[in-house]
Amino acid sequence: ALEPLSVGLAIGVASALTGYLSHPRFYCSYVECCPRAEQRLNATALKAQLDNRLFGQHLAKDVVLKAVLGFSNNPSPKKPLMLSLHGWAGTGKNFLSQILAEQVHPAGLRSKFVHLFLATLHFPHHDQVKLYKEQLQNWIRGNVSACPSSVFIFDEMDKMHPGVIDAIKPFLDYYEEVDGVSYRKAIFIFLSNAGGDLINKAALDFWSSGKRREDIQLKDLEPLLSVGVFNNKNSGLWHSSIIDRNLIDYFVPFLPLEQRHVKMCVRAEMAARGYAVDEKIVQEVADEMTYFPKEQRIYSDKGCKTVQAKLDIHEDF
Repeated sequence: ALEPLSVGLAIGVASALTGYLSHPRFYCSYVECCPRAEQRLNATALKAQLDNRLFGQHLAKDVVLKAVLGFSNNPSPKKPLMLSLHGWAGTGKNFLSQILAEQVHPAGLRSKFVHLFLATLHFPHHDQVKLYKEQLQNWIRGNVSACPSSVFIFDEMDKMHPGVIDAIKPFLDYYEEVDGVSYRKAIFIFLSNAGGDLINKAALDFWSSGKRREDIQLKDLEPLLSVGVFNNKNSGLWHSSIIDRNLIDYFVPFLPLEQRHVKMCVRAEMAARGYAVDEKIVQEVADEMTYFPKEQRIYSDKGCKTVQAKLDIHEDF
């Protein structure tokens, strides 16, 4: 028979071990957990990621850094954070949304708390808008219930059928709760090519007048974007109640990239592949890109989108 002391010791050890294994910190080291309410973003890490990985976008870096950190440090925000990123393909919209997602949830786009919607994949049929709106509401409601700091990214907003995105309007508004669920700690991000022409024209006007690119301010572009996107019939935000109710916190412009920015992308890609940076190859890849206006060749018409593919043909170096 076991001695009473031995039995008591065994029970004590088992209880302590059970308590340790069930402790949130231990559990969350093996299973992804939703961040605690008091957790804050690492400002230094976010700034470093934006500085080192996003090129030629001083406006987007500044606006998003301040907006996200201000939102994260607010213990009781009045509404979710809503960012709408605009610009031509290859300028860094997807890249920035990935960086932000990784800072909120380390697994990034692989996180079960980060949700990416593609308009052409998830909402392809015009005659099923009503169904999409119902599904979208149910999906967001369920995921925010599971993790208040969920991140929702809507890509290809310029290809989304008008009306679909208005389904999320109640979740973006200034409500403490909607059907018993608070959405105030969630982050919503729209990605769109809509407004890209307006941004490019403004950038070209600055260049033509001899002004520095870095002198372009948010106030120079945000009003143009909000009105232009609202009235763009080819945008998922056409006459959207989300814009009409001023629920988008920031319209973030992504400027067209110059050749010097394309070169930064090439260097970063070479380093990511473990290659020593060869400036001859950097120049060759940059020269293979196409630029506009045709005569001046100032801006890359695809940004950095095709850098990886073009670098592939130089693999033998």
